Amino acid sequence: MSSCHCGSGQPYQTCCEPFVTGVRQAPTAEALMRSRYSAYVEGEIDYLGDTLHPDHRADWDREATRRWSDGAGWLSLEIVDTEAGQPGDREGIVEFIANFTENGENKHHRERSRFARAGDRWYYVDGDIPKPKTQRHTAPRVGRNDPCPCGSGKKFKKCCGA
Repeated sequence: MSSCHCGSGQPYQTCCEPFVTGVRQAPTAEALMRSRYSAYVEGEIDYLGDTLHPDHRADWDREATRRWSDGAGWLSLEIVDTEAGQPGDREGIVEFIANFTENGENKHHRERSRFARAGDRWYYVDGDIPKPKTQRHTAPRVGRNDPCPCGSGKKFKKCCGA
């Protein structure tokens, strides 16, 4: 048995395959996210369309999805964060990174996806690219007349601060 594409460590046959083949419904938003990734790896385009929220199917491009699925070399899935999306919830969010190769180049797709429950099924609604977190400079500031941090022995204003 091969390990599941979604990175759960479980065999594909007992992890995502029952969802992708329609034997079972994904019980959580994260399980749906993982199974959708596995569907990209397996080229199961119908599953990707079936798990897209009905309100968002009108603008879905089946052939573009197939081209991406077939053209990428799927490497791994990393779940970054989940919010809600459990069996009793109506909505959930899963942030993930899908790592793949395309035209010989390593790439990644990071997305914060929204999922909604309709009846007893979870559906993918849409996703946003998360904005990078602002990082503040925490080191002490270098004054104009302080020695340059590059180690030249000159004052900052006459060296790197010029």
